[in-house]
Amino acid sequence: MSNVSYYTEEGLQKLKEELNQLRDIERPKASQAIADARDKGDLSENAEYDAAKEAQGLLELKISKLEEVLANARIIDESQLDTSKVLVLSTVKLQNMQNKMEMSYTLVAESEADLKSGKISVTSPIGHGLLGKEVGDVAEITVPNGTLKFKILEISR
Repeated sequence: MSNVSYYTEEGLQKLKEELNQLRDIERPKASQAIADARDKGDLSENAEYDAAKEAQGLLELKISKLEEVLANARIIDESQLDTSKVLVLSTVKLQNMQNKMEMSYTLVAESEADLKSGKISVTSPIGHGLLGKEVGDVAEITVPNGTLKFKILEISR
């Protein structure tokens, strides 16, 4: 069963670069580490060899998972998105109803989330709670500390 994930062009490019880094640089390093450990003698008592083989296995698993993500990745065509509702790639200006603070977030795929740059995942409690809302709506979002209320002030792309 495939899980289709949607990415921005930039986010998809970062995934491709990470995969290339793992394949082209990390994989040969792992193979070299195994060869170096093998040259040190008896493999039955060679902890360095065992560690290198385990590291290679974990690397191959990571590569495999990344290849699967890329195979199921789709680029979002921003020109086709409805700007009347909060969707993936929406930039939402919110007002916290409790303390009247205003903030802006851009909703992105989980792998692109970066709170420091104002990008939150659509799968996060706040991101999920904002999906489908329109300007003027109040979103009640349950977070670990309780319930937050946000008024949607503006939606843009």
